[in-house]
Amino acid sequence: MEKTIVALKGVNKWYGSNHVVKDLDLEVAEGEFLTLLGPSGCGKTTTLRMIAGFEDATSGRIEVQGEGVDEKEPYQRDVNTVFQSYSLFPHLNVFDNIAYGSRIKKIPKEQIEHDVEEMLRLVQMTGYEKRKPDALSGGQKQRIAIARALINNPRVLLLDEPLGALDLKLRKQMQIELKRLQKKLGITFIYVTHDQEEAMSMSDRIAVMKDGIILQIDKPSEIYNRPNCRFVADFIGESNIMGGTITKIEGDLLTVSTPDGEVQTKGTAFVLGEDIDISVRTEYLQCNSEPEGSFNIKARIRDFTNMGTVIKTSVITESGKELRISAFEQDESLQEGQEIYLSWKPEKSVPIHREQKEADA
Repeated sequence: MEKTIVALKGVNKWYGSNHVVKDLDLEVAEGEFLTLLGPSGCGKTTTLRMIAGFEDATSGRIEVQGEGVDEKEPYQRDVNTVFQSYSLFPHLNVFDNIAYGSRIKKIPKEQIEHDVEEMLRLVQMTGYEKRKPDALSGGQKQRIAIARALINNPRVLLLDEPLGALDLKLRKQMQIELKRLQKKLGITFIYVTHDQEEAMSMSDRIAVMKDGIILQIDKPSEIYNRPNCRFVADFIGESNIMGGTITKIEGDLLTVSTPDGEVQTKGTAFVLGEDIDISVRTEYLQCNSEPEGSFNIKARIRDFTNMGTVIKTSVITESGKELRISAFEQDESLQEGQEIYLSWKPEKSVPIHREQKEADA
């Protein structure tokens, strides 16, 4: 069984009358890359800051390596934090920025020189020792900030939207490099972002947060393919979400009556007459010029959008609901304004209990 290195037990955080983090339970395994993902204001950064010691929990317990750290200062917690703003000292060169923490700890000069050289090699910044931060690009500054955190050999590295200030191409490159670095060093990463694509590409597990609560925590593939509530289905990737009532159950095959006719999905632990939501990923929604399969939704093509890697088709159903379809190539036989029929394989959709979705989703 994997060893737990960070644990939050019943943690709450209040700012006056604002309940930001609510009875949070979380265990992070040693060597894991865990991402706290959610919209602005969901409590993810506050959670990270409580682990780091920059914020005090109102109640509950935070443990690092099995030891309570609630009464410890940030520098006593064996964790380091990397911020979006880099927080480099502008008057110090790259070498001195990385060496700063080691000098405070009175580590011998020869050891500091060796450690800084090793960190520069790890983040692929060898030769930049004498440059000042204002002579570095955004990506280079972020690498130096990471090297400064890693030189202390922390058991846990906390990263608060560290790539948010970078342009798209550089951000994607840094995502790959960060994941490789984490695997190589075996350090536990707890990463905060609101970018679901970033979370999906880097994480071993993702904790999706909303209103101070973790709604679902699992591997990226599980969260994408089996969201446990409407918010997660809608927040992760692109989904079409339709509501309806179960009219027939045959094994795990559910027939559901929607405003646009009967459709089918697959799931267990549902009951006849139950109102549910159905989530269908845009890539699983099939568009045909004639009815096909066991059910069809009649719709009209609104427009096409070329996104480079995929073509997105927007359609309007007879009830007025907009649905989206993603495909690698555009079907040249389909035109804007054309009447079409939509369907999907029942196993490629996810039924969601209404009573299990969070309030106000």
